[in-house]
Amino acid sequence: MTTALFIHGTGVREPGFSDVYGRFTAGLRDVAPGVRVSPYYWGAELGARLGAGGLSVPYTGGRSRGGLDEAAEPADETELWAGLYRDPLAELALAAAGGGGPGSGNGPGSGGGPGAELPPGAPLPAERPRALLAALDGQVAGIASAAGLPGPYLASAVTELSRSPLLGRAATALPDDGELARLLARALVAGALAALLAEDAPVVPDGAARDTAVAALAERMGARPEGSERGVGALLARPVLRIASHQAVRRRRALTEAAHPAAADIMLYLAHGEPLRQRLRELVKELEPPVVVIGHSLGGIIALDTLLTTPLPQVAQLITVGSQGPFLYESGALPGLVHPEPLPDHLPVWLNVYDPRDLLGYIGAPLFPGRVTDVEVDNRQPFPAAHSAYWANPAVYRAIAARLP
Repeated sequence: MTTALFIHGTGVREPGFSDVYGRFTAGLRDVAPGVRVSPYYWGAELGARLGAGGLSVPYTGGRSRGGLDEAAEPADETELWAGLYRDPLAELALAAAGGGGPGSGNGPGSGGGPGAELPPGAPLPAERPRALLAALDGQVAGIASAAGLPGPYLASAVTELSRSPLLGRAATALPDDGELARLLARALVAGALAALLAEDAPVVPDGAARDTAVAALAERMGARPEGSERGVGALLARPVLRIASHQAVRRRRALTEAAHPAAADIMLYLAHGEPLRQRLRELVKELEPPVVVIGHSLGGIIALDTLLTTPLPQVAQLITVGSQGPFLYESGALPGLVHPEPLPDHLPVWLNVYDPRDLLGYIGAPLFPGRVTDVEVDNRQPFPAAHSAYWANPAVYRAIAARLP
């Protein structure tokens, strides 16, 4: 009778392990009722933990390490800019949300709803911010160069912003041209930097260069220079956004404790993985063969690495699911095998299951022709949910059952 040894992935702790192991057991028995199932729960004893209780975290317990009350600190401008990088039109949308009523842009071409009226001969609200943007014609390249910003990205941001349906409502909410110009300038710089960040650029302008670009753009659009070079403005300083943007810093300990196991498990394994491999060897020797080792994510790396370095005749098959083993091998980061070394002859049959939408799932057949069988599944989830949805997908169990010894 075949024994299936299940190895969980990174960041899994109780009660999560019992949930995923219970799901795996039930799913496998539905398609292979004669298979024994056994767990390898390494997270409890061998997983990463904050050994000193989180002394490395700058903000804990509501007070910083320097003794300052976090709640009393002003909004972190860096965090507010992070919000703009995620959505360069965030300020514009806030302004638009507060700019209802007649003449607020609810007319043709302004992006508003039907029914609003404008005074006879009055320009559409969107024409005012577009006129400010038009003042940048011929100036974008010079401003970008002076601030160390990529000119094409800034020019593209101007084009995109001029088409935004939010302009009319935002203009109505901000009757002062100077304030509107600074809002537009921040949106432009945020848009340019967001595009730069999306391409994983090796060098990104610092905050001083960013503020210089905002000031130059705002001044060119008619804003007074005083104060335009600093701050993210009144809109992003509203209490609701201040709380939302500053929340990550104020709750850093809780966030660290929640996210720490997932990231630290990987780093711990790559630096000191032998205890996890040794425990797997011991478990395999305790089980009745033939043994099929099934590892998800980091569990697949542990399984592959162990079987690469140690011949285990009891193991008839290796199954990795949503795992990064092939990627680590190709990157030169897999402890047990360095590219371009071939797989050792003693490695058992290897089945690798992956979802193309799972950005943490990689394929092995192109690297090891004839030694790895890749099976594609569709968890019907976007990333990162796709990475955790394998054990709810019946196709995964069918793929495993079809190849069990």
